[in-house]
Amino acid sequence: MDMQKVGKFIQAERKARNMSQRDLGDYLSVTDKAVSKWERGQSAPDTENLRNMALLFNCNMAEIVDGQRLDASHSSKLPTEEMPAPPTADPSGEVEVAFDFARTDCISPFLFGDNLEHTRDSVNGGISAQMLKNRKFVGKPGRFGCASDWYRIGEKAYLTFGEPYTRHAEGYKMKRALECNSQMITGYRTEPCGIGQGNLCIRAGKSYDFALVAKAFAETQVWVRLWDGVDLLWEGSLMVSPGDYARYPMTLCPKNGAVDAQLEITFTGPGTLWIGAVSLMPSDNFHGLRPDVIEGMKKIGMKLLRWPGGNFAGEYNWKDGLLPRDMRAPFQSYLWLETQPHTHGYDFHEMNVDDFIALCREIGAEPFITINPTWNTPEESAEWVEYCNASSDTPMGKLRADRGHPEPYRVQFWSLGNEFGYGHMEGANSPADYARIVGTHAKEMLRVCPGLTLCSSGSYPNADWANKSAKPLAGVAPLVSLHHYAAFPDYVDPARRKEEYEAFLQKVESEFLSRIVTLREQLGDHRLKISFDEWNAWYAWYRGGSVTEGIFAAALQNMFFRSADKYGISLVCHFESVNEGAMQVFPDRVKLSPTGMTFSLMKRHAGGMVRALAQDVTATEKEGVLTVTLLNRSFDREKGFTLPTLGEIESATLYSAEEVVAGSEFTESDLPFLRRAPHTTLTLPPHSIGEIVIAL
Repeated sequence: MDMQKVGKFIQAERKARNMSQRDLGDYLSVTDKAVSKWERGQSAPDTENLRNMALLFNCNMAEIVDGQRLDASHSSKLPTEEMPAPPTADPSGEVEVAFDFARTDCISPFLFGDNLEHTRDSVNGGISAQMLKNRKFVGKPGRFGCASDWYRIGEKAYLTFGEPYTRHAEGYKMKRALECNSQMITGYRTEPCGIGQGNLCIRAGKSYDFALVAKAFAETQVWVRLWDGVDLLWEGSLMVSPGDYARYPMTLCPKNGAVDAQLEITFTGPGTLWIGAVSLMPSDNFHGLRPDVIEGMKKIGMKLLRWPGGNFAGEYNWKDGLLPRDMRAPFQSYLWLETQPHTHGYDFHEMNVDDFIALCREIGAEPFITINPTWNTPEESAEWVEYCNASSDTPMGKLRADRGHPEPYRVQFWSLGNEFGYGHMEGANSPADYARIVGTHAKEMLRVCPGLTLCSSGSYPNADWANKSAKPLAGVAPLVSLHHYAAFPDYVDPARRKEEYEAFLQKVESEFLSRIVTLREQLGDHRLKISFDEWNAWYAWYRGGSVTEGIFAAALQNMFFRSADKYGISLVCHFESVNEGAMQVFPDRVKLSPTGMTFSLMKRHAGGMVRALAQDVTATEKEGVLTVTLLNRSFDREKGFTLPTLGEIESATLYSAEEVVAGSEFTESDLPFLRRAPHTTLTLPPHSIGEIVIAL
């Protein structure tokens, strides 16, 4: 991010409105000195200030970061500069770091993005506080008519599926099956009957919010209990009335805990009970989300969060989220192995757009929303924008305000679908058809909110898609999506461990950078920007992480820092942190993987003024503090660094490990250094990351 250009843009827009630096500062709740530093290219505004300036200047955040207005009528056939070949990594050797305090470039916070897609265990079993599986009874019944993940109580109880409580919003169009059921239970004489579910981690002294959505043939007393198979942890009852479904909430306060507790819902027959949904989550949840996972996301330092997908975006209907959480119909996956292999091929819609925005505000990230142009109409996409961004005097803005959110969400970044051009996505898979369809969505969305930053999808790098989709859409979508995943080494043969490790890290340059260079050449016009909104090692979602992946993440982030301005990369989003690469979520705790630990170090550079930037070296200054991150990607050799001796060292941290294979972890320790004017020297062990924080 060229802060000289950004500063001139801010100054020009401010003066065009006859505002002084103090006026702009008052509007943004910052000092006039802060505005002066921005305009002189000496510091960078944070994402909240960028968002508020975009609203004031009637532009989008990408235009401020780029330092110029986007020309919707520009030609896409301008010549490009000659692109150099990707560099070859040199993981070892002595490195002398020189700081340049005259630099005016800044590392954009939008290079620190992530994804929160409803895949595998990222939401269900991840950030969602919901503890029960299949709580809305999807699919077909199993043995004895009982829903999957539940067991029958009562040898003569009759179970089957009945009239559903869950439903889709009006206008639902996707062609799916077996999404809406209820569990019907008919009792036999005076025998207790019902359903139960085990494998629940219950903590003593912690309160839990329970809810049963049910109806009965006649007024029925229903018992709810938690037990560990031997001892009772909590028990209570409620009366279910005949007629329509009703929601019956309770607070459960078990005095004792268990790591494998069971929840049982029973009544004494004869009689019939229909259960439409069951909910159980800790009372300290945040909008139905786990606070400990949210704290993990804060440690990682996400500044941009893409949601609801990814592939899942093509299975999502945003208006369903306007229904109460327990009433929202589950979504059946188009190709269930792609997104929902752990939940019977269904997502249970535990998070809607209001929850997502609340999460983004809590962790300090900008929302990046992906629409569903296959199954939603252009008008429905425009309504989503209106719901998020319009004032309360519009129909959808009033609906948002009536739901308790009077202030517009001001969502700047929107993606026009995901990965079109591949067979796993429904809809238009040719570039011309895709451009035609999403062009109508973009037009309606921009009619509602002209300041949006839209991103076109496709199968990139691909010259055909660049010429027939990205360039024709350039007037409405200045960003172009790029995804890539590197194949992780198998480490089966110990004799080839070094070779496989170093070959994997070489992919940072040989695969990732070469794809960026190729796409840049295909796009041509540098006013078309790249949104590298999915990157990771392949199958990270089925592993627990490793030091190899942590080193890979550090090397790749450093490459993005070095390449962003040169190749026009506006956004970068890792895929994805929760249970799929950077964070492991357990029933009772959250643990950062080596990749997550890497992010927790690198996040300090977001919005920092560059003072040194080279392969494996990143140094930025922010608010009088210089942060230097150093990487030794070598498998078996130490690497020495020499830095100018400046200021006072506040902290020196080392992430190191004995091994790099799957399951290996970093150990955090103090980083030894020798401080003698005019130089400070230090040595990093093999496959390690070091960070020095200096107060200037």
